[in-house]
Amino acid sequence: MTVKELIERFAEIGVAQDEALLDNETAKFNKLYREKIAIETELRDRPGDQRHHLMALYAHPNMQVRLNAANSTFAIDMTRARAQLEAIAASKQFPQAGDAGMALWAIDEGISKPDSHLPPRK
Repeated sequence: MTVKELIERFAEIGVAQDEALLDNETAKFNKLYREKIAIETELRDRPGDQRHHLMALYAHPNMQVRLNAANSTFAIDMTRARAQLEAIAASKQFPQAGDAGMALWAIDEGISKPDSHLPPRK
């Protein structure tokens, strides 16, 4: 897949995850999460680390897509990703606001490190 196709699929996954959350379909959400991680890993491993293209999704209308993009780009641009997470947390649009708040807490406490959720580079 091209980088553009990967970014489009990443956004589709976020929308589908949002729907799975609303329908309380945990297994579906988890399957989509694994696919999202595979795309993020593929983008990271391409020459020049292509995850910066995910920052275009900060303006996506779906909150889950924005949350996924912020979490996936934290290692690329901590300032912009943190600002996105803070905006999501402040929105009070749950469950994403809660997830963003927990992500910020874990980062601030040193529990979560950039890219710790990804497999090692090839």
